[in-house]
Amino acid sequence: MRTLIDSIRDDRGDVPGWVLITLMTAGLVIIIWGLAGPALSSVFEQAIERVTGF
Repeated sequence: MRTLIDSIRDDRGDVPGWVLITLMTAGLVIIIWGLAGPALSSVFEQAIERVTGF
C-alpha cells in the first residue's frame, strides 16, 4: 500500500518520453513544412492575386 501512495505522489512523469515526443513532433513539422511549403506558398499567392484582381 505504501508503494501505491508513493507512486501517486511521484508527479515527475516520464520526462524523457515527453522530450522524445516533442523532438519527434518538431522534426515532423520541419519535414512537412519543407515539402509542402512551396506548394502552400504558390496557393496563397494565387489566392491573393485573384482577390486583388477585382
